[in-house]
Amino acid sequence: MSLEKLSRWLALTAIVALLVALVPMQLFAQDPTATPAVDYAKQRTKITTSAFCQAQPTGLTLKDITVGFSQMENNNPWRIAETESMKAEGEKRAGKYIATDAQAQTAKQVSDVEDMIAQGIDVLVIAPREYEGLTPALEAAKAAGVPVFLVDREAKGTPCEDFITFMGSNFIEEGERVAQWLVENMGEKGKVIELYGTIGSSPAMDRATGFRNVISKYPGIEIVASQSGDFTRALGQQVMEQLLQAYPDVNAVYAHNDEMALGAIQALKDAGRKPGQDVLVVSIDGTRDALQAIIDGELGATCECNPRFGPLAFDTIEKFLAGEPIPTKITVEDMFFTKENAKDFIEFAY
Repeated sequence: MSLEKLSRWLALTAIVALLVALVPMQLFAQDPTATPAVDYAKQRTKITTSAFCQAQPTGLTLKDITVGFSQMENNNPWRIAETESMKAEGEKRAGKYIATDAQAQTAKQVSDVEDMIAQGIDVLVIAPREYEGLTPALEAAKAAGVPVFLVDREAKGTPCEDFITFMGSNFIEEGERVAQWLVENMGEKGKVIELYGTIGSSPAMDRATGFRNVISKYPGIEIVASQSGDFTRALGQQVMEQLLQAYPDVNAVYAHNDEMALGAIQALKDAGRKPGQDVLVVSIDGTRDALQAIIDGELGATCECNPRFGPLAFDTIEKFLAGEPIPTKITVEDMFFTKENAKDFIEFAY
């Protein structure tokens, strides 16, 4: 498909505020600790917006186009699972599929996007490393008439202008659910260390906000330290070792992802502490190692953040090509894992 045709296609895109009566929204309250009785291996979604992107049908199918995927890194189980999911679906459904790895460098991710545009991609899927750092990439795609779909992390921009939609979890809700479990299991008093994710990333900012939304209601619970472990196990362990020296009387650890939580657990064990007993540890992602840590009694709970975006991303692109209205935000519903259900789902984990 020519860039000229894509430019005409994208020019027809607009935000359409549809009435709830015409496009029902699945707005419903959810128990923050509830686990939906559904297949963990598949993403489940809900629409909580009345804003949609609308474009004219292109007369094309996925087999007619080249899809590019810009991954931010591939250095942990979550990212690897996402990359594999996108590859499996892309190679099966697209005419041509191209993927890049930014190796945890925002500047490289921008360069990767520019390179894929030069190679002639028709549609771009981005997993942004930072919220604000991807502006040059979005501008390059817009100038080339390449529609952009964001997965798992948000980027600064206007839906239907800079990108079509964001597909991902409600990171604020994840933080709230983990905080609620912690309050219920540690009581309304204690000292918490927070292992923060990548500075400037949407999941780190939102997971911090969600956690505080709940903890702020309990004056007896204090977040004594918050430091970035950059979502990695090694740095999470290193940071935890340092913070334990400053706060030896800590009662709980909140990590923004499982990898940092597992690093913290190792640091606690090395310091002679008993994770899961004298120090509760909670996190987010739902990896196989995390579920095993729950089974072993070392991790208290983890909120799922399902990385298998391949089917959802390509289904959404397919609908867009057909001219169907696309919600500006598609929220992935997350499960919640504790000792009550970890054994039931570990076989599906990544």
